[in-house]
Amino acid sequence: MAIVYIPSLMRGLTGGQQSLNVPGTTVRQIINNLEEACPGMKDRLVDNNRIKTNISVAIDGVVSPLGMLEKVGEGSEVHFLPAIGGG
Repeated sequence: MAIVYIPSLMRGLTGGQQSLNVPGTTVRQIINNLEEACPGMKDRLVDNNRIKTNISVAIDGVVSPLGMLEKVGEGSEVHFLPAIGGG
């Protein structure tokens, strides 16, 4: 199972837990299984079957360009982060 770190603004959906062990081999599966365990998470992370534009996903410390299609290994660390923009 992957270790999913929950952003502080979403911890109300997890009963205050900072991280959860979630099964899945892709970000899509992780999010779907996270939704089963903590209803409301998918709405916070996904829009039209894609990661919301204001959120980035990092797998084992690397921000993924593939979004929902990114592979997740057994024991990987998954972080959902506010996307950083600038200019």
